[in-house]
Amino acid sequence: MTTTVPLIYSFPEFLGVADAVADLIISAQNQTLYNTTDLKQVDMIKSGQMKRPTMTKTNSSLSVALALNQANGGGATGFGDNGNTALASSHSASCGSNSNTPSHSPSHSHSHSHSQSGINLSSPSATNLLQQSNKLKKEKKIMKKQEIRFKIAISGGSLIKILNQGLLKRQKYIEWDKWDIYFADERLVPFESPDSNYGQAQREIFSQITGDKLPRIFHIDESLIDDPQEAADDYEKQLIQNFAKKDSVKLPMFDLLLLGCAPDGHIASLFPNQGEALREKLAWCIPVSKAPSGPENRITLTIPVICHAARVVFVVEGLTKAPIIKIIMERPEKGLPSSIVNEGAAGRVSWFVDDAALNDLYDITKKQYKYLSIPEEDREERKKI
Repeated sequence: MTTTVPLIYSFPEFLGVADAVADLIISAQNQTLYNTTDLKQVDMIKSGQMKRPTMTKTNSSLSVALALNQANGGGATGFGDNGNTALASSHSASCGSNSNTPSHSPSHSHSHSHSQSGINLSSPSATNLLQQSNKLKKEKKIMKKQEIRFKIAISGGSLIKILNQGLLKRQKYIEWDKWDIYFADERLVPFESPDSNYGQAQREIFSQITGDKLPRIFHIDESLIDDPQEAADDYEKQLIQNFAKKDSVKLPMFDLLLLGCAPDGHIASLFPNQGEALREKLAWCIPVSKAPSGPENRITLTIPVICHAARVVFVVEGLTKAPIIKIIMERPEKGLPSSIVNEGAAGRVSWFVDDAALNDLYDITKKQYKYLSIPEEDREERKKI
């Protein structure tokens, strides 16, 4: 494994991490929904004074990562003047996609039966061309009708507390009803249990959303918690229904995927030394049995799904995380799950950490986060709370 250094944003304390992560999420929301992070442009688009900049369905999620990386000094991770090309090529390489598509050119005939353009409309090639044209027009109409939604996946634990501190005070910037919220993993316990990721998120975030415009939330089927394989299969079906539908999709693409990192190095419910789970290539969601810490039975998104996200963000705080962060950043050859993601999603990964979590690191470049969506006066008010 080569050494890939992600963007690392460091903050003196917990609230600084919470503020910056909230800004990142809101910026990703705006980039996805409006193809801009400029707040004035967002307001103009909402009021009808400006049209949303055009963006194709296939590159919309990738543009989120590109725009946010460029705004926050992404050149350090390979984004320069050719950032768009670099992002597209690296993403295709990591996902094993093939961008070569056959092109069709009309055949010119000397037949007396021809259109004004000189194309023989009765020839197979011309018929094929017309069919392709009609298909494209139909697809464009379908795309226009499709609602653009912000697809985000989150894990549990301390990340939920950070989101509670950062997001709930900024709900005026959040369009909850355009969010699709998924979970990167789940412990197979009743929702009322303090160990349930969905249960924790429901208590600390979802139940505190103001107004009647609510997000769509996709959680496990609680009735399946006694069967890890069935629970994983059922959640994967939810993902397929929402990301694939009638299209053939190799992997789902989240606009933003937020993860924590435990002191033992596990992310989502992917644990170190569980080689079979870390090597899974085909499944989107897998069961986890006999987890070495916490509830034994779980489900988790797989490494390929995590690496396929437009933007992967690790959010880590606390002195107890310092030893594992040192290993992740200095010893990638150890093959910890987060090191695999740093490599597999290179250029689309960033870490938001407090100074305590970086206590054991001395020779590392830390970036200053540039706020895009939360005005300075709001941040100053938040610091006084």
